[in-house]
Parts: sequence; C-alpha cells; structure tokens
Amino acid sequence: MKQFEREAIAANFGRILKIIEKVPDYKDLRPGIQETPMRFAKAVEHWTSGYNVSPADIIKLFEDGADGCDEMVIVRDIPFYSQCEHHFAPFFGTITIAYIPNKKILGLSKFSRIAEIFCRRLQVQERITNQIAEAFMDEAIGSLGVGVVVKARHMCCESRGIAKQGSFTITSALRGVMKEQPETRAEFMSLVNSLPPSL
Repeated sequence: MKQFEREAIAANFGRILKIIEKVPDYKDLRPGIQETPMRFAKAVEHWTSGYNVSPADIIKLFEDGADGCDEMVIVRDIPFYSQCEHHFAPFFGTITIAYIPNKKILGLSKFSRIAEIFCRRLQVQERITNQIAEAFMDEAIGSLGVGVVVKARHMCCESRGIAKQGSFTITSALRGVMKEQPETRAEFMSLVNSLPPSL
C-alpha cells in the first residue's frame, strides 16, 4: 500500500471518528484517538495484505523425499485471522489442510503461508475454504486430492446482531481423490476429528 493510500484511509476513518465523538474537526479529537486514524490505516494494510501475493509466488516443491509418497500429508489446526467482508469484523479459528502429493512434496511451512494469503483479504469463511482447496489442486502444486476444514468464531455474530458467544462455524472443501474415493474421504475426516497427539 502506498503512503497516499494510507493517508486516504486515515482521513476517511478520521471523518467517521468525528461523527462518533461528535466533534467538528480532527484537532478536536481527544488525545487518546488523535493517532487512531493512521493506526487504523496501517492495520487495514496488514489485514488486506493477501491481495498483494498469490500462492504461485511462494510455493516450493521438492522431488527429494517424495519417493513413494502417495499417502495423505496433513497439517492440523493452523491458526488464522481474517476480516468479514460484510461488517469488517474479525473472524478467527483454525484451518486443517491435507493433500495427496503427485511426485513432489510441498514444504510444510507453505500450508500456513497459502492459508494466510487468502485470510489476509476481506472474506467469508466459505470462500477461504474453497480458495485454499483450489490452490492445492492448481498446476503449481498439482495434488491428487485435497481436503480443507475451517473452524471459526465470527465477531459479526458474537459482538453485534444476535450477540451469542462461543459458537463455531465449520466449513469443508474436498477435491480430487479426497472427494471421489470414499475410503480416502473417511480417512481425512477421521484424522480431522481425532484428538491431537501428545507432543
């Protein structure tokens, strides 16, 4: 984000604060929130940084170590934070991703990196789930199959509107053999629902 874009966001958010605080001008904002407009602009820049990168930019595949690796690789409970596109309220939780390699394996850190690309955008949970699945099926990775489960709490539901705290929304996406083969799908769901191992 360019500096003039940050300044534009800050100026517009400052106008919102003036309305909330019922003051005529920026200089009349109380000291505690005088710098809030620019802080907000920088936060927005972080929250939406996923628009500036695509999975293809960060994917790293390895042939070494992939010999005979045609079974499921799964990374569970990746923490994530995103912003609801309907209310600009946060939603957060965990993402579990499993894929079946096709002659090459993906670096394990890339699971979280791919998830973050899509989470750092204005989003809905259903779209994030499908975008991650599609990224693993794309030519850049070329998985034989992928399964994604996202479990999240939504502040647009908990802090406003119905205002009921503690409920989770769970979404899933299956592609390739993970969707087509019942035994592979069952294995994935079993691993997703099992207790985490002791470390």
